[in-house]
Amino acid sequence: MSIQFCNQCGHSVQYQKPEGDDFLRAVCQKCFYVHYENPLIVNACIIEHQGRILLGKRTIEPRKNCWNVPAGFMENGESTRSGAIREVKEEVLADVKNITLFGVYNVIQRSQVHIYFRAELDSPDFGAGAETSEARFFLPEDIPWDNMAFPVSITALKRYIKEMKSGDFSIKEEDILIDYEMLRQFDR
Repeated sequence: MSIQFCNQCGHSVQYQKPEGDDFLRAVCQKCFYVHYENPLIVNACIIEHQGRILLGKRTIEPRKNCWNVPAGFMENGESTRSGAIREVKEEVLADVKNITLFGVYNVIQRSQVHIYFRAELDSPDFGAGAETSEARFFLPEDIPWDNMAFPVSITALKRYIKEMKSGDFSIKEEDILIDYEMLRQFDR
């Protein structure tokens, strides 16, 4: 329950179930505006080049100094694909081509939907962006699994590597259920 004040009139809100609704909503007690809180969309891109996968080391929290595929929250006015392309450019300074949908991962406890694409480098140029201290290619067997930023990235990368070996890529939708002990570990 994160909303405290109405963004329409500034009055305090109370969480209640509006008539005909099944969910608690922040309802303004003065103008009766109903505030809806919906999941966030995260765009991500697994970039493969000559059998190696491009990862960036994060310079921001959460999970500062951990590795991740280029990923971030979708912005207003962009598609999931353009958001993934933007994140790649921001985080690892790369241009990509042959971008295809790889998977949709629902992170229930975080109220997030992660849209993963797969892509190839458009040129050999890449580097560390503003939110990345290092960008590097890893062979699948050299990925620093113990220092990966998020469980959803681990799940997506492991499936990608398995399908990379056969060359037969699928599109999959999956719920990522994280136990509370794992959540504490990834909140550090």
